[in-house]
Amino acid sequence: MDATTPPLQRVPAGGGPARVPGAGAAGGLADQLGDLARVLQQGTGFEQTLETIVAAALDLIPGTAAASISVVEHRRRIRSHAHSSDLPVRVDRLQEAMGEGPCLDAIWHQCTVRVPDVAHEDRWPTFAPAAAAVGAASMLSFQLYVEADNLGALNLFGAAAGAFDAESEEIGRLVAVHAAVAFADAKRILNLEDALAARDVIGRAKGILMERHKVTDQQAFLLLSAASSRTHVKLREVAEQLATTGILPGTGG
Repeated sequence: MDATTPPLQRVPAGGGPARVPGAGAAGGLADQLGDLARVLQQGTGFEQTLETIVAAALDLIPGTAAASISVVEHRRRIRSHAHSSDLPVRVDRLQEAMGEGPCLDAIWHQCTVRVPDVAHEDRWPTFAPAAAAVGAASMLSFQLYVEADNLGALNLFGAAAGAFDAESEEIGRLVAVHAAVAFADAKRILNLEDALAARDVIGRAKGILMERHKVTDQQAFLLLSAASSRTHVKLREVAEQLATTGILPGTGG
């Protein structure tokens, strides 16, 4: 990278995504992708990692006017993350409601899905006209992540029909390769953090029950599990309620 090419900067947590130099920067695409890989390897938290991926897509992939990352949970609910505008959110809601669309195809069929003209697309007869009505003109989707029944995709939106071409698709694949690794790593770290947080709150709740009822650690866990089963509330949520209010759900005390 020469001295005229601005480096990709890591932004402190809470300061927004790191930015990738524009496609016309002197360093060229290879340097820009290298910058992206280095930033993503630094690890900045789940949401900021997704914001950095979306920022890179906007900077590097020709034709991209808006972008987001869609996470499909339990193969049903679609959550739009790091969306650069409201359009991706509206489109994700339509895909979730209708059960079809380019994001879902990219995820389930492990492929790249290009939609040159949403208004005249016949692959998704219910979704396409509704998406065109909310402002989607052209789209490009890449699979990012698959783990059990949780999946993710990078979605790009063009400002007009025909916004994406073969170059857009090729550069998009390169960005998606880096993004997929970072997404999976960030997701694993998030799951670990959630697991540690759950273990901590369950431990505090067990301590309360052990002191209150003079029971063992195992007996306290069984009390929490019974309350969870009885109330149809997740074990962690039962523990959080007990730890914060002193009340064990379903017992009144």
